[in-house]
Amino acid sequence: MSRDETLARFPVLAGRHVIVFDGDCVLCSGFFRFVLTRDTRRLYSFAVAQSPFGEALYAHFGLKPADYDTNLVLHDGVLSTRLDAFAAVMGDLGWPWRALSVVRWLPRPLSDWLYERIARNRYRLFGRRDSCLVPGPDVRAQFIEHPTTADRVTARD
Repeated sequence: MSRDETLARFPVLAGRHVIVFDGDCVLCSGFFRFVLTRDTRRLYSFAVAQSPFGEALYAHFGLKPADYDTNLVLHDGVLSTRLDAFAAVMGDLGWPWRALSVVRWLPRPLSDWLYERIARNRYRLFGRRDSCLVPGPDVRAQFIEHPTTADRVTARD
């Protein structure tokens, strides 16, 4: 999908940096918490993949909505996935985290292989959350919710 098509369908993404993460996955929700505490400039907004908005984004980009095997990172409607998504976020967090963005220079076959091994085994290796996080108002303000489903979207820890 082009940036223009994405922004036409999801105008709330215009000018924003957004991370869509698997709220059931301990590793993925840990990534969310990591970014939340280190994003001192509050560049990022968040959405849970299992929310109606997250599911709509996965479907829009042709990804399996029930499989959430990658976090989505969008910069003004431009999608990054897999290690490219991780590298984009690390690059935005400043030093010393910016150094981790070097993973974007790994050869694609190697980076895809590494990412797939972790993604396919993430629940077994890191676990799954059964309880929901009820974020405080300051954190809740950083979540993007689909306008028609705002009251149904929850963040999971």
